[in-house]
Amino acid sequence: MSQAEAKPRTTGRQEPGRPKPEELVPSRYAVRIGEIEVLIISDGVLPLPTTMLGHNANAADRAVWLDDMFLPRDAFDWALNVVLVRSGGQTILIDAGLGLDPDLNLPRAGQLIKRLEGAGIDLASVTDVVLTHLHMDHIGGLLVDGVKDRLRPDLRIHVAAAETKFWEAPDFSHVSMPPGFPDALRATAKRFLSEYGSHLNLFDERSEVAPGVVVQRTGGHTPGHSVVRLASGGDRLTFAGDAVFAVGFEHPDWYNGFEHDPEEAARVRIDLLRELAANGEQLVATHLPFPSVGRVAVDGDVFRWVPVFWDY
Repeated sequence: MSQAEAKPRTTGRQEPGRPKPEELVPSRYAVRIGEIEVLIISDGVLPLPTTMLGHNANAADRAVWLDDMFLPRDAFDWALNVVLVRSGGQTILIDAGLGLDPDLNLPRAGQLIKRLEGAGIDLASVTDVVLTHLHMDHIGGLLVDGVKDRLRPDLRIHVAAAETKFWEAPDFSHVSMPPGFPDALRATAKRFLSEYGSHLNLFDERSEVAPGVVVQRTGGHTPGHSVVRLASGGDRLTFAGDAVFAVGFEHPDWYNGFEHDPEEAARVRIDLLRELAANGEQLVATHLPFPSVGRVAVDGDVFRWVPVFWDY
């Protein structure tokens, strides 16, 4: 019998007597940055209007980009990525996904807790949480019923002081969001700050969370938006949160609908992409296609995203 004949075939049908897998494809991806272990986990996808990719852009130019990417012109699925890091005996969750659907018809997001369990991650093992900002798709997983009771009582949550200040009276005058989102964002941030206020470890500009793990405020997307820089053994990776979106390489000057200060967000994005193109470090971002690990190259006056080859 040949090797091809001996190998069992995989089909989409459930074979009698075999337990049904909870998910066909485990949505996680492992990377090592020197001595730092990194696990990228998909919280799911967010179906959103394509106008939010660049609400200051000409509709025809948006259509050209979408056509070039073989994407629909009206709406498509934004990836939603979360990162788990182990360094120096600490287990650090970077962002926490959407959690429960806040009546916005986002049924395919909010998968983080289930997928952490699928990866064998006990919530009680998480020593630190780093939040890039307080939009609901970055904090909602912490608000799922029963999650807080499973977390450590001495859990440290790292977030920029400017971010918590902003959500005391958030300004939505420059965003371009679908109806319902501003109210949901306000309510979720308010609930999070109420439930986790005693766990907050606030910083002004930067803070070292663990060996080789530094959170750094960028502003722009929100006043306290931050990125997380990992460095160990000559390897480097930046988790950029919402500083970079899929369209932001070819069109870094396009304003995303969730940006509270679009002009500053574009400046932050361009500076970050220039830096990453110059130093060659790896990039992961919340809304780049899963697993989103790649590098940045200069392409004329703009940039190009270069996904890494899978080598795990």
